[in-house]
Amino acid sequence: MTRHSRAERAREPQDTGGAALFDVDGTLVDSNYLHVSTWWEAFRQAGHTVSMTAIHRTVGMGSDKLIAHLLGEERDTDQDAEIAAAHKALFATYLERLPALEGAADLLRTVSQRGWKVLLASSAGQYELNAMRCAIGADEYIAAATSADDVDASKPAPNLVKRALDRAGVPASRAVFVGDTVWDVQASAKAGVDCIALLSGGIPEADLRRAGALAVYDGPARLLAELDSSPLAEAP
Repeated sequence: MTRHSRAERAREPQDTGGAALFDVDGTLVDSNYLHVSTWWEAFRQAGHTVSMTAIHRTVGMGSDKLIAHLLGEERDTDQDAEIAAAHKALFATYLERLPALEGAADLLRTVSQRGWKVLLASSAGQYELNAMRCAIGADEYIAAATSADDVDASKPAPNLVKRALDRAGVPASRAVFVGDTVWDVQASAKAGVDCIALLSGGIPEADLRRAGALAVYDGPARLLAELDSSPLAEAP
């Protein structure tokens, strides 16, 4: 029988309890419409007219997929990096003022106290994610966080969700994902994880349910109020 060192055993998934995985933009922080306006301006600066409605429906994707989705495969891809950098710079002007959604910190605290491992799985870069964590103010209840910098494919690919599961050390069957976009629902489904959807990101309930959301709530405060009857009632 192979013997593992103490350090090796510490790195191995422990496969205990359940994991509650949370998207951040639009789920815990009220930032989706700031992304819409800053993407709109980034496209405008590059000479593209893209409607805010179309942009809003792509928020939650990684920047690479978002640009391709909105401008199409025939676009000048040499502009992609310039557009993404412009959006990042424009959005950065709001980082110190980002507001947490009502109930966000209390939701993470309560879920953690019920025995769930709380992890963040965000399509944002690490710098933006750090700012959002400051806005939420619940770091003591967050076991780990995964950002776009940790994976090579963004939502709706399942990579972020799978990475979070690896860090939690639990199988998909003992995890629940909480997000606010169709892309969150699709990413979690591809990873085999049930998804709770919130309306706080501005996506219609019908779209979220059609994508496969297990349950839908107005926002983190409403999910917290109805936690006892939700899929997050008790950790497995």
